[in-house]
Amino acid sequence: MADSSTGARRRAGKRHGDRVFDRELEDLPAALRWREWMMRVEAVIFASAEPVTRETLARVVGKDCAIELLIDDLREDLVGRPYELVSVAGGWQHRTRSVYADTIRASTVETRSLAATLSRQEAAVLMAIATLQPVTRGELSKTFGKEISRDTIASLRSAGLIASGPRSPTTGAPYTYVTTRHFLSAFGMETLQDLPDVEMLEDAGLMGRHGGDVTLPFGGADETGTEDA
Repeated sequence: MADSSTGARRRAGKRHGDRVFDRELEDLPAALRWREWMMRVEAVIFASAEPVTRETLARVVGKDCAIELLIDDLREDLVGRPYELVSVAGGWQHRTRSVYADTIRASTVETRSLAATLSRQEAAVLMAIATLQPVTRGELSKTFGKEISRDTIASLRSAGLIASGPRSPTTGAPYTYVTTRHFLSAFGMETLQDLPDVEMLEDAGLMGRHGGDVTLPFGGADETGTEDA
């Protein structure tokens, strides 16, 4: 005989082991349901090391939940806090407000992700790849008027900022290189349309005008904030 209990009908969710995850929360009044969805979404974003997509958040809220409106309410809740909820790399992430960048640096605390410091050459190559992608190492060498070493490419790959793209249709079918979703996250961009030019990088202090190393923002105060900050 079919189970006709009200609770069983209402609790249509995903099963985890012996438990059923209740996404809909139909037993709760509307206001409490919305608040619980807000807390769930914030918990998932807070726990994630990478920006969280809409598709991921949809797994923890009801099917009719307006996630964008929920995000707006979460942002309103964070007004006056030292961190905020930002749209980046096709998802959302908690990041410390830039006004506290000097504070974070002065504290010397270890941030949630590893700091990445690139040489000026590596940063320039990275920005060239972002602009020209998909692009081969040979094409990069022509752009710079000097050979771009395999070590430079390997360093950017190791940092998770670039990856192999499609084979080039030119002789020998060399690999091309493209930027990654982590690259967007690292620079706080939603899409490559937000790509800054070299002057913007220099003005932001991410690329020195007179050489030296370049510290990218994903190792500092622009990275995921913490409740304890």
